[in-house]
Amino acid sequence: MSYLNGSHHITMSVAGAQEDVDFHVNVLGLRLIKRTVLFDGKIPIYHLYYSNADGDPSAVLTTFPFGQAGINGRRGTNQAREVLLAVPSGSLNFWADRLKDRAADVHDATVFDRRRVLFRHPCGIEYQLVEVDDDPRRGFTGAGVPQEYAIHGIYGVGVHVTGPDTAVEFAANHLGAREGLAEGDRFALEAGRSGLGGAVELVVNRTDGPGTWIYGAGTIHHFAWNADNLKNQDELKFEIEGAGYTDLSELRDRKYFKSIYVRSPGGALFELAVTHNEGGWDCDESPQELGKRFQLPDQFESRRDEILGRLEPIDI
Repeated sequence: MSYLNGSHHITMSVAGAQEDVDFHVNVLGLRLIKRTVLFDGKIPIYHLYYSNADGDPSAVLTTFPFGQAGINGRRGTNQAREVLLAVPSGSLNFWADRLKDRAADVHDATVFDRRRVLFRHPCGIEYQLVEVDDDPRRGFTGAGVPQEYAIHGIYGVGVHVTGPDTAVEFAANHLGAREGLAEGDRFALEAGRSGLGGAVELVVNRTDGPGTWIYGAGTIHHFAWNADNLKNQDELKFEIEGAGYTDLSELRDRKYFKSIYVRSPGGALFELAVTHNEGGWDCDESPQELGKRFQLPDQFESRRDEILGRLEPIDI
């Protein structure tokens, strides 16, 4: 039984907050829907959320700008490495031209016999644009990106592993993933409903050393699955634990959703996320005002002035 409904979000540790906003909003044309802080640890770090027009689960990218704290990660194997984004069919020429003036390491590649546009975030994280037919999710038309080219949301994630067998077994047996195409050292899987960002592409990488698993600039921290409801989330946690994968967190309330984290055998950190009844992006802002005001969880509200004084100023 599959308890998943596609992806929920991807979370990255980036370098500077301003360059991250400029990249996601002004280059990719995404909508900034939330400005808050990292719930974990004592160092005040932004948590920034970007999405398509409607903030759909499966369309949200979130970032922790750890450059201000001077903490850097190391990209390598046994971690999520590639952010895969879905764009409308026929849009890659537009994106290739736009990105050549605005992003790093922009080039075309053929993956599974289809063209993709590859580029990098300013902090070095790898991105790929994948054309998708009839995607129902609505792109956001920010920064001059027309509707016919706007990013729909997440396509999936690329995970680099030293060997695919245990990662495939975990995804198939516990995430309900379906195996797809294979091409050289790249293996395609998909979990959840088709078209909702649930693609996982395993890349066998025996060249790079192990990547870091900490919060560190320049790395993907985790890939979140949409468990759809709390019952599914709970049952999936017990199923994974019962199979012997005991590296799971307890339920954590992230205000906008509730989360359980599991370290997969391929090394990638996965999150099982549920947007619960008391949460959602509009629990503290109206849908029209998303991202306009700096939000803090209740436990940090008494430190608002201190936290704002320590965070890097950003111009939205």
